[in-house]
Amino acid sequence: MINQLKKKKEKISVIGMGYVGLPLAVAFAEKGINVVGFDINQSKIDEYIAGHDSTEEVGDERLQKVKNILFTSNPEDLKQAKFHIVAVPTPVLKNKMPDLRPVEGASRIVGQNLTKGAIVVYESTVYPGVTEEICIPILERESGMKCGVDFKIGYSPERINPGDKLHRVETIVKVTSGMDEESAEIIAQVYEQVIQAGVHRATSIKVAEAAKVIENSQRDINIAFVNELAIIFNKLGINTNDVLVAAGTKWNFLPFKPGLVGGHCIGVDPYYLTHKAQSIGYNPEIILAGRRLNDNMGIYVANQVIKLMIKKGHKIEGSKVLVLGITFKENCPDIRNSRVIDVIEELQEFGCNIDIYDPWADTKEVEHEYNLKLIKELNIAKYEAIVLAVAHNEFKQLKLKTKDNVVFDIKSILDETDGRL
Repeated sequence: MINQLKKKKEKISVIGMGYVGLPLAVAFAEKGINVVGFDINQSKIDEYIAGHDSTEEVGDERLQKVKNILFTSNPEDLKQAKFHIVAVPTPVLKNKMPDLRPVEGASRIVGQNLTKGAIVVYESTVYPGVTEEICIPILERESGMKCGVDFKIGYSPERINPGDKLHRVETIVKVTSGMDEESAEIIAQVYEQVIQAGVHRATSIKVAEAAKVIENSQRDINIAFVNELAIIFNKLGINTNDVLVAAGTKWNFLPFKPGLVGGHCIGVDPYYLTHKAQSIGYNPEIILAGRRLNDNMGIYVANQVIKLMIKKGHKIEGSKVLVLGITFKENCPDIRNSRVIDVIEELQEFGCNIDIYDPWADTKEVEHEYNLKLIKELNIAKYEAIVLAVAHNEFKQLKLKTKDNVVFDIKSILDETDGRL
């Protein structure tokens, strides 16, 4: 298959043209491989055809230079490809249960347009067993073909870090797997065409699926630990950041910082693992404890802000509060599963009037996702309290402190504050 791809006799398709799929599609195209970039969102496809990358993961200039990607919302175009990569989101429902509808929907679309001899690789984060137990039956039903005979499958978890210009798809080691030795080797070789950091061949699909969910679960637990430390040290009147700097002088102390835990991975993946664990009769205590603590940090921050406002004599009902940042992380336009919303909603419960300013976030997207409007200009003097929620570079030089206001710095990047995590 590698030679066929290189000679442009076969194509790769990437299903899901978001923060994961677009950089991957562009990377393959830049290696001279013909790519079908599919997404059900026609406006997104139109945007890419026009040469604009709103994710800022690839950039307009690089996107405009690539000529061998067919951006499409027509499922039948997938029939042109023999190697399919599914890179759709896998969120959680309001009850924190895995929401597999996007990956199931993608599987139906791929299955309906599958040709004999094709390989389907899933990159979406799932719990161990989803690829073989849920996706294969859908592919077989929709295609009328038999997995292992007419087509094969594999799993290779995405490791994209949105907004990170250092750790890109090409520079991160890729874990790959296949249903048998032949498919595993073909999948690894295909990814080796674009992955400079190398490929790790996992021993099975379930191993690769499990590796992905524990990567982010481990990080989630570590952040929960320092978040709990921040709560304790706040009660003791100790600066958490100073403690972490001092402890960090030991060679094996892990450098995690307190904060809100959101985004499409860290705040979601642990629930996939705990769901699977509970389905087999085991209740995972540490993972769920970490999730509970991190999920409540927005409420904790809002309550700290209110306490500081009361101490300064501010009337809470009707007070004006500015929140700086609504993306889930700094210097990135991604607002998916941003936990800044928890701070905003809790402050609104107290009767505060909230303004939100974020130069990175898309106004229409924020309004659609959270029913909130962004302000376009800053006037620091009009607010009783300011919450710095995201460490965008644009915020680091702002002078926010006045004689009477309250400034709470979630990210610990400001010199003058009334409170911080």
